[in-house]
Amino acid sequence: MDKMRTAIIGGTGLYQIDDITITKSMDVKTPFGNPSDSIKFARFDNTEVAFLPRHGVGHRLLPSEIPVKANIWALKKLGVQRILSISAVGSLKEEIKPRDIVIPDQIIDRTKIRDNSFFGNGVAGHVSFADPFCADLSKLLYETVKSLGYRVHKNETYVCMEGPLFSTRAESKLYRSWGGGVIGMTALPEAKLVREAEICYGMLALSTDYDCWKKDEEDVTIEMVVENLKANTKAAGRIIKRFIEKLPEVAPCRCNEAAKYALITDKSLIPASVKEDLSLFYSKYWD
Repeated sequence: MDKMRTAIIGGTGLYQIDDITITKSMDVKTPFGNPSDSIKFARFDNTEVAFLPRHGVGHRLLPSEIPVKANIWALKKLGVQRILSISAVGSLKEEIKPRDIVIPDQIIDRTKIRDNSFFGNGVAGHVSFADPFCADLSKLLYETVKSLGYRVHKNETYVCMEGPLFSTRAESKLYRSWGGGVIGMTALPEAKLVREAEICYGMLALSTDYDCWKKDEEDVTIEMVVENLKANTKAAGRIIKRFIEKLPEVAPCRCNEAAKYALITDKSLIPASVKEDLSLFYSKYWD
């Protein structure tokens, strides 16, 4: 199986980036079912990356329906060491305008029904999640966006809601009082599972609207979101290409050993089937 260092999880519109060539498509079977869609292999000059449409081609999956475990397991199987997430978000701050770009560094979890860990079913583990995004990857992302002249914000908090409905006005005001910078529906459990899988994770959050807290703006509609998201796609394409060019051969961070001290269960008591499913991540610790 081909080995990829870098993967991009985002929308299908990213496949229309100028100067990108989709070389092939691959279906990866996982212990956690099928990923959102086939994984595309794309070439930028001499660098190949993996693309995975988070909601499936044609945007078929609600945020709470995304098979995140399968997605992350499949990318790990391909040898992915770094994931760049592209995510549409609403703004919770006046200074974060529609079509601005945000590199978040924190997350508040407001999801309710999502399976958010590879642990369980006979194996207990606890991975640190104090800083949910890879600092090195986020720094490079911010510098890349800044160098291209786009309005960009860093050190912001992403509020992850369940969806699929948008916020009530009271909820939007509450999240602002918590210090939230942007709000979206897809950062979790993606960021948690990526951390457990010991993969670097950075996010390019694309502001599509002011969330409904802003009374002098019209309430968010899907038409508004889609229009601004289309406008952001071209910017995302330019950023991705420059970002890929700047990536170092070897990640300087310690994300690849995030679970080094996480496993609590006695190895002799872990069910064989669970051990097999998770060996892709943790065999180096069990062995």
